[in-house]
Amino acid sequence: MRDVVHAITPGDHFSPRTGSAVPTVVHGLAGAAALDVTSAVRQKVLLDQSTWHPRYSTAEAIEYVGAPMPTKIERGMDAGLARIGLPRRGAVRAWRPLAEAMRDREPAFVLAHNGPTLPRLLRDQPHTTVLYAHNDLLRTVGTAEARRGLGAVGAIVCVSADLAEVMASRLPAEFIDRIHVVPNGVDTKQFSPASRVRTNERLRVMFVGRTLPEKGPHVLLEAARRLQRDDLEVLIVGSGGFAREAPLTPYERSLRRLAADIPHARFEPFVDRERLPGLLREADIFVAPSRWREPSGLTVGEALATGLPVIASRVGGIAEVTGDAAVLVDPDNPQALADALEHFADDPAARDRHARAAREHALAHSWRESWAALRETLESLEDGAP
Repeated sequence: MRDVVHAITPGDHFSPRTGSAVPTVVHGLAGAAALDVTSAVRQKVLLDQSTWHPRYSTAEAIEYVGAPMPTKIERGMDAGLARIGLPRRGAVRAWRPLAEAMRDREPAFVLAHNGPTLPRLLRDQPHTTVLYAHNDLLRTVGTAEARRGLGAVGAIVCVSADLAEVMASRLPAEFIDRIHVVPNGVDTKQFSPASRVRTNERLRVMFVGRTLPEKGPHVLLEAARRLQRDDLEVLIVGSGGFAREAPLTPYERSLRRLAADIPHARFEPFVDRERLPGLLREADIFVAPSRWREPSGLTVGEALATGLPVIASRVGGIAEVTGDAAVLVDPDNPQALADALEHFADDPAARDRHARAAREHALAHSWRESWAALRETLESLEDGAP
């Protein structure tokens, strides 16, 4: 099979120092591909040469000199240009160096991760381009622009069936048969249960993610405030971005005001990928209180692999990640979340059952299964199948 070249967002870092989802997915897929003894497929990744080290070793770097990403004003101008049938100049400027880095290379599968601009830039090259959607990419893309920009893509890969449904609703009918679902996996070796049972006085309830309103950490804090239980400790892990030293945002300051009314609540700024497995092993219950239509949820899968009882919002693709291994509650409903927390706090046997189910579910949904699904999609393109 051809080489697989992952094109991640210009300027993004292929490094464990970041918490960005796309590099984590690429690292997981590339690592699983390296262990696939049935087909040796070389994995490469297009990287701005200025991005962070150390880098993951699972994919070979193809470096380029990056161009500035569009500013907020330019993004607005891009949307206006697209409406009248013109290219999005700011996006084209940012993605063009990736296309030029692929020029004169052997034909490959180029996976444009969250990059609907790239396929059109590659249209005069011999590569097979795949749009790899981790989010709803087409909110501002009209039918005509989709036909112009995505007409040559071999496939559109979505990280969940829920996201595939959203993408299908935004695409012209002729694209629907090109949509494939490749669920995200989890590294079940890196994320594994603690070797000893925690004997702390309080159950530690943990949130991990960017501290943004749509992620819902305030919903967890409100649930804990309603319970007022001395036997629970709430730990909010994360920052507004991926910088541990960044100043608090107004929303983060509001979280701390809310936490003042909770018996035991504390905060930990952003942690990188290397520290995350050990941190999760210190938890007793994991909560993902998302309020938006989250397409997948990597940290949910990682909590399951760690053998944690999980409470998550019934929204987007989260239920696809958890299967029957988690307790799902309605989003933006602190009382429902409080009830689920109380159930786990009062029933150690229920916690144990969910912990076992979580680990078993994760073992069946590793990156190996994700790579197998992606490989099948790519092989169908190579064989000329629809």
